[in-house]
Amino acid sequence: MKKQYKVEVIKEGVLGTLFLGSSKLPVKKIEEVMNEYGKNGWDVSFQVIEKSRMWLFWEREALIVTFVKDI
Repeated sequence: MKKQYKVEVIKEGVLGTLFLGSSKLPVKKIEEVMNEYGKNGWDVSFQVIEKSRMWLFWEREALIVTFVKDI
């Protein structure tokens, strides 16, 4: 059986990172994305939180979600 994969990257806000030093991932957006994929028959296969440098002093988090669906 073949499978199809999609990857979605959801990043934390830039302004919160700049002004507060860190921000949190947008939970509402994560829920919306996961619910939308779920309605279309996708399942979460894997997810990871990635930290990357933003400009010189700041770090920004991103949630990387891999969805899978049988085709």
